[in-house]
Amino acid sequence: MGSLSIWHWLIVLVIVMMIFGTKKLKNIGSDLGSAVKGFKEGMRDGEATPGAAAPDKQISAQPADASAHKDAIDVEAKEKS
Repeated sequence: MGSLSIWHWLIVLVIVMMIFGTKKLKNIGSDLGSAVKGFKEGMRDGEATPGAAAPDKQISAQPADASAHKDAIDVEAKEKS
């Protein structure tokens, strides 16, 4: 009584096929497969470009005591304008 046998699963499958039809089940299966494929590609693309988020976390090249270098040129400021 605890688990379902193969005959129970076959009866459930036949009932589902009678309710939804084989064409609808095929469409659901292909939609699910393409969703899983897209998810896997997205995960692979995310792992392939770990350097994409690195520029946001860069440490400034300027020293903590900026007053010591009064004639220093801020290269990033020139690129921004």
